[in-house]
Amino acid sequence: MSHTATDARCPGFGPDVLDAVLDRCARETGAYASALYVLSPDGQVLQLAVLTGISRRIASPWARVPLPAATPVSDAVRQRRLVWLGSQEELARRYPQLALVLPHPFAVAAAPIGTGRRTWGGLVLHWPSTHPPTLSDQEREAIAGTCHHLDLILRQAADSGHRVRAGPEPRIRPAPHSRTAGPAEAQAAVDFAERLPSGCCALDPDGRITFLTTAAARLLGVGVPDLLGARPWEALAWLDNPVAEDRYRSAVLSRRPTSFTARRPPDQWLSFHLYPDASGISVRIVPASSADAVAPPHLVYPAPAAEPGRATALYHLMHLAATLTEAVGVQDVVDRVAGQVLPAFGAQALALMVAEEGRLRIIGHHGYTARLMDRFDAVPLTSDTPAVHVLTTGVPSFFGTFADLRLAYPPAVLQDDMAAWAFLPLITSGRPVGSLVLAYDRPRAFPSGERSVLTSTAGLIAQALDRARLFDAKQRLAHNLQAGLLPRTLPRVPGLDVAARYLPASYGMDVGGDFYDLIRLDGTSAAAAIGDVQGHNVQAATLMGQVRTAVHAGAGAPPGEVLRRTNRLLTDLDAGLFTSCLYVALDLARHRACLATAGHLPPVLRHPDGHTEILRPPPGLLLGIDPAADYPTSDVLLPPGAVLVLYTDGLVESPGADIEDAIGVLAGELARARDRTMDALADTLIARARQSPVRTDDVALLLISPQETEIAP
Repeated sequence: MSHTATDARCPGFGPDVLDAVLDRCARETGAYASALYVLSPDGQVLQLAVLTGISRRIASPWARVPLPAATPVSDAVRQRRLVWLGSQEELARRYPQLALVLPHPFAVAAAPIGTGRRTWGGLVLHWPSTHPPTLSDQEREAIAGTCHHLDLILRQAADSGHRVRAGPEPRIRPAPHSRTAGPAEAQAAVDFAERLPSGCCALDPDGRITFLTTAAARLLGVGVPDLLGARPWEALAWLDNPVAEDRYRSAVLSRRPTSFTARRPPDQWLSFHLYPDASGISVRIVPASSADAVAPPHLVYPAPAAEPGRATALYHLMHLAATLTEAVGVQDVVDRVAGQVLPAFGAQALALMVAEEGRLRIIGHHGYTARLMDRFDAVPLTSDTPAVHVLTTGVPSFFGTFADLRLAYPPAVLQDDMAAWAFLPLITSGRPVGSLVLAYDRPRAFPSGERSVLTSTAGLIAQALDRARLFDAKQRLAHNLQAGLLPRTLPRVPGLDVAARYLPASYGMDVGGDFYDLIRLDGTSAAAAIGDVQGHNVQAATLMGQVRTAVHAGAGAPPGEVLRRTNRLLTDLDAGLFTSCLYVALDLARHRACLATAGHLPPVLRHPDGHTEILRPPPGLLLGIDPAADYPTSDVLLPPGAVLVLYTDGLVESPGADIEDAIGVLAGELARARDRTMDALADTLIARARQSPVRTDDVALLLISPQETEIAP
């Protein structure tokens, strides 16, 4: 069971509890805006749950932040540390794509919520650009205290079976007012504003006009009732440009006064002066001569809207361009396109298709059912359909109504309950790679400006998709190579119970060089090996195969001699990569093991009585450094019922953690899992690595347990 951040049914939890904590944080830190993120159920995405001080339209591109993404809040949660950005220059240096999308001066801090292994999400705070370049001790203590209180609240909710989830939309907390006016004072304020010689109006944090004077309406050329509740750049066509909305965003984020000049047709120049605070923006509108009308900088940004203007679409186009540069695979491109394109252009559904083997295959969709997509999947490229037509001709098609679609394609049958469609070709380097379909639930005019932006968007998507398909092909090739070099199954060795696990690094990482092996020598002996080649690339995987082959070929000789021979081979190859390796000779009749190590992590032994021991064989150099290196050995008892654990560093290493402490944790987990089968024990030991949102290294694990059995000589 779970509840959204707006649900108050959970005992001890509700919006008022969260609000009290966030309000106290605002008072103690002076932050004008806050955003509370919670982790999605799969732990892969940070979802915006509560927002205050900033419009949802501005925050919308970051409503869902993938945990591996390079953003302040994801870095804070993933690395479990406070992230502080005290200037626009620091933001540009550490997060250049975020700075490209929001080139406004402000300060921001992001902090993780959670302790130990239980992380619930993150907290983001914004300050005006006038904030000092560093956080004060008092502010740091307030942030830490806030995260501690949020941790307690979210933990209590989870422990009671009501873990907090983000809703479809974040809960927007109303901005505080400095004071509330009575009816007489409110009328006096209106009379005061009406007496001013120039026009003025007020915008709420979402950019909507909540008040304007008669003089302001006269200067804008529209009646007061027609403007109340509207955003200026949407209600006035001549203000639908990137500059007007950009200045509004700049005022909201930086909390600094700003201004711009615009021409009301045919020749009336107006100067707009914006004065922001937490409750909104006061705007003064003053006539200006053409000599004063210097064009302000042409800055471009996106924000979602039901009926987006050109500035909104361009804002999202910029954000999409920035996020697509980080996409590393086809599914990643699909997810980012769905998250940006739909809100940017007010569409309700999309389908992304690529040409493969003479057919148009759907590789991703949003807003459509899987059953409907199955009907349109794998359409031959010889078909007379809009999606195929735009792919083969390279010319986009726009249909504002179903009647328009039927006119161009008489056999068309309405199957998706939509009312308008845009079919866009995905072309890169002059080569078509697929088609993008956007669908709208209402008829749409598709003016020329919007068509241009949609076509440009398709070009960005095509380039990202082309790169992503090449990346996926490379990953498949590399992982197939690695899988072919690892043993498909472990040999059956009488007298031994064994289990092995291999876990590759997280998606987006290259192939690694971890390996393991179990070798049956004769009726009373066997050998085991585990190792890790330096690097994450095809070269590392190839060298891993050579090392494994060398170890396998030398098996049967004393462990030190096996490693000496393998080391000489690697130094002769001069691959430039070093390899750690642990080799174990198993005497099944005498229940003993002989170990030699080449710089590998120490194995862990669980004795039959359940206590564990970290074995420390004499150290030896990594393979491939010194051709004359020697590898001493050590013997240990390995009685029936004991368990020997061999592993690579991906199982125990994590940023900021002491490796010896991590090995001790592994030994503790091994001791507590006495009653489990070998397969269940392997799953238990690797579970922590498997649940980690980001794995920067491969994991190899080999478990060996002698059994009470009669061994044939």
